[in-house]
Amino acid sequence: MPRYLVTGAAGFIGRSIAAELLRRGCSVRGVDSFITGRRHNLIGLEDMEFVEGDLSDPDVCERVCKGVEIVFHEAALASVPRSVADPASTNLHCVTATLNLLIAARDAGVRRVIYAGSSSAYGDTPTLPKHEGMLPNPISPYAVAKLAGEHYMRAFARVYGLETVVLRYFNVFGPYQDPTSHYSGVLAIFCKKMLAGEQPTIYGDGEQSRDFTYIDNVVSANLLASEAPSAEVSGQVMNCATGARSTLNQTFSILCELTGYNGLPNHVDPRSGDIRDSLADISLAEKLIGYRPFVNFREGLSRTVDWYKYSGQ
Repeated sequence: MPRYLVTGAAGFIGRSIAAELLRRGCSVRGVDSFITGRRHNLIGLEDMEFVEGDLSDPDVCERVCKGVEIVFHEAALASVPRSVADPASTNLHCVTATLNLLIAARDAGVRRVIYAGSSSAYGDTPTLPKHEGMLPNPISPYAVAKLAGEHYMRAFARVYGLETVVLRYFNVFGPYQDPTSHYSGVLAIFCKKMLAGEQPTIYGDGEQSRDFTYIDNVVSANLLASEAPSAEVSGQVMNCATGARSTLNQTFSILCELTGYNGLPNHVDPRSGDIRDSLADISLAEKLIGYRPFVNFREGLSRTVDWYKYSGQ
C-alpha cells in the first residue's frame, strides 16, 4: 500500500511533491478532481497510484486515506480573486474538503498530515516580516478558508492525536504552474505572456511586494516537515518562504532581461482582496525542521522562464 498520499496531485505544488517522492523511490498515491489540476501534469508520474475524485465527497477521502502513513494536503481552490467571485465554492473545496480529509485520516490511522497553509492568513497588516505569533487578519474568503483549515489541523492534533503540520506558503512559483487562467499565479502569467511578446498586466502601481518562493524550496520544506520529530512539530504552524521580497516592478525588470521582452506593463486598478506587502520571518521553520531556502528568487525565475520556454506549456 502507498505510504504517502498527495492531494491535488495534478496541481502545481502537489505534482512537484509527488515527483520528488517518486524520485526517492517512495510509494505514492495521488488524488485530484481536475477542477484546477491539469491531466498533463500527471505525465512522468506513472509510478504513482492515482485516484480521480473530489475531497468534498467523504467517500473519496475514506478511499484515498486507506493504508497511508503521511498525507501532503495540497488540494484547494488557491485563488483570492476566485474566492471573491465565488466564496461558497472556495469554502466547499478548502474547508469542507479539509475537514473530510482529516476525519478520514483519523479513522484510517494516518500518522501525519502536512497542510498547505497560506500567507494570506496574515492579511494586510503593515508589520513586516510576518511571523507566526501575529494575530491572523484574513481579508478575503480564500484567506478565511485556508485559516479555517489551519484551525482544524491544530484541533485534530490536540483532540485526536493526529500529527499535523501547517506550512504557510508565500507566493510559490515555478515549473508546472498553470499560466492559462487569470486566477493563476502572477509569475506564471508574466512568464508566458512576456515570452510570447505580449503585454503583462500589473494591478496597481507595481510597488506592492511579495516574498516569492521557488517551488523546490517548498518541496524541501514539506519533506522536512514529514520527517521531523512529532514532539517538535505536531500542531505547529510555520512560514515557508525565503525571507526576502521583491516588488512587481523589480520582478518585471528581471523578467525583461530573462525573456527578451522590451515593452511596458499595463497598469490597471488594484484587485479587491489583494494585500500590499508580504515578507516572511522563516526562523521558526529553520529551528523546528531545519528549513533553508536553497534557490533564490532570481535563480528560480531563470529556471521558470527556461521551463516555460522549452516545455511547450
